[in-house]
Amino acid sequence: MSLYEHVYLARQDISAPQVDAFNEQFKTLLESLGGKIEKLEYWGVKSLAYRIKKNRKAHFTLMNISAPPAALAEMERQMGLNEDILRFMTIRVDELEQEPSAMMRKRDDDDRGDRGDRGRGRGDRERGDRDRGDRDRGDRGPRRPRDEAASSEEGGL
Repeated sequence: MSLYEHVYLARQDISAPQVDAFNEQFKTLLESLGGKIEKLEYWGVKSLAYRIKKNRKAHFTLMNISAPPAALAEMERQMGLNEDILRFMTIRVDELEQEPSAMMRKRDDDDRGDRGDRGRGRGDRERGDRDRGDRDRGDRGPRRPRDEAASSEEGGL
């Protein structure tokens, strides 16, 4: 059997129990056609990057599936007919992840690394003057005087 990662987005208007009912419906469908859902993760309601069918948010759900291609095709057909499902995407993988997905892992502050001297409230001298590099502010010299004839021609329109 082939292995797949499948993510679908359901409308924000429906409730979490309705999303669970969709999951159960798809699980029953896959099992009747010889497939199996290895892992199911409900990621919750999240904001979309852009509007999809006039929705700004959606319920996100991930399924790790072990099923024949025909079973997956039927599940995708059913999803396409359902008005409450905005989008879905299926990717064939070589092996399924057993640990929680990246969306479910707790974000550690340690994996962001040492932020060092990026704190707020410090002057430019403490952080280093990134815009100007190492040059001194006074090495330009004085401005030269403006030519009166050239300035009257420029502003004469």
